[in-house]
Amino acid sequence: MRKLLILLVTITFIFSCKKGTNKEDLILPTSTGNTNKILVVIKGNDWEGKIGDEIRTVFGEHQVGLPQPETLLTVSQIDPSGFKTFMRNGRAILFVRKGKEESIVVEKNKYAEPQVLVYATAKDEEGVINLIKNRGKEIIKIFKDEDIKFIQNIFKKERLDDTKLKTLQNLGIIIDIPERYKLVDDTGDFLWLRQHLTSGIARGDGTNNILVYSVPLGDEAKIVDNITTVRNEIGKEHIPGSKEGMYMITEQAYTPHTYEVEIDGKKAYETRGKWEVKDDFMAGPFLNYTVVDKKNNRLIVFEGFTYAPSVNKRDFIFELESIAKSMKIK
Repeated sequence: MRKLLILLVTITFIFSCKKGTNKEDLILPTSTGNTNKILVVIKGNDWEGKIGDEIRTVFGEHQVGLPQPETLLTVSQIDPSGFKTFMRNGRAILFVRKGKEESIVVEKNKYAEPQVLVYATAKDEEGVINLIKNRGKEIIKIFKDEDIKFIQNIFKKERLDDTKLKTLQNLGIIIDIPERYKLVDDTGDFLWLRQHLTSGIARGDGTNNILVYSVPLGDEAKIVDNITTVRNEIGKEHIPGSKEGMYMITEQAYTPHTYEVEIDGKKAYETRGKWEVKDDFMAGPFLNYTVVDKKNNRLIVFEGFTYAPSVNKRDFIFELESIAKSMKIK
C-alpha cells in the first residue's frame, strides 16, 4: 500500500512539472521599448554592408506631413550573438537572416508580452536586399499596427467619459480618448479637446489637439478635393489665433498627402499635412480622417493637430492616429 501511494505521488509530481512547462502556463515578463522603434537582429558585417544600407533606406523613409525630417521607424541593431537575456524582451524585433526559402514570418509573445517578432528570410545577400526593398513597407505596417493596438489598449483603460460630450453623443460616435485630454469646446456639432504636453522643450506651450465634427456627404468624387477647403472653414470658425483675424489654416507652402484607408469598416481618407495660423508664426503637423458614412449621408471628420515647437512630433501624431482608429460610428 505504501509503495502504491509513493508511486501515485511521483506520477502526480511528474505530470505537474510537465504541465508547468507548457508555453501557455508560463508568465512572460513585460516587454520593453517605445512605439515606432524596432531592434534588428542581424550579423554585424551584414548591417555594415549592403543589407544594412537597404534596411536604413526603407525604414528610414521620412514620415510625410512633419515640419522636420523624422523617419517612419527608429532602428537599432544587435548581432545574433548578443541577443540574450533582457535584449529578448524588446516589444518589436526584426530578425534578418539567410535560409533556404524566402519568407516573412510573424510570431507574438515569445520572450515577453506584448511582443511582435518578424523573421525576414531569403537565400542570399541579394535575396535579402530584394526582400527588404519589395516587402519593407509590409514589415513596417506589421510593426505599426501592433504599436497602434498597444496604445489603444492603454487608452481603453484610461478613457474619458464620452457620454458627457454632446458632439460625440449627437453624432453617434464612440472613441477611446484618454482622460488627460481636456475640453476646449463642445457645441453639439463641433468638439475640441486638448492635451498639454508635460515633457520636453514644448512643455507648457506644447499641445496635442483633437477635433471631431461632421459635414454633409455631397458628391463623393469631390471629397478629396474638398478636405483642405473644409478644414480651412472649420479653422476660421472655431480655431482662433491670438488676435482678431487670425485663425488656423492649411499651410499654403506644403501640399497635404491623402491616402484611402478604412475606419470602422468604412471608406475613409487619411490626410497628412501642416497647419499654420493666418498672419501669425504658429504652425505644426495635422492628421485628418474623413470617413464616408453613407448610412447617415454625411462625412465624419476626426482631426488631430500638434503644436510642439523645437521637438520631434512623429510620436505625438502617431498617438492621434491610434485614437482616431479606435472610432466607432453607430
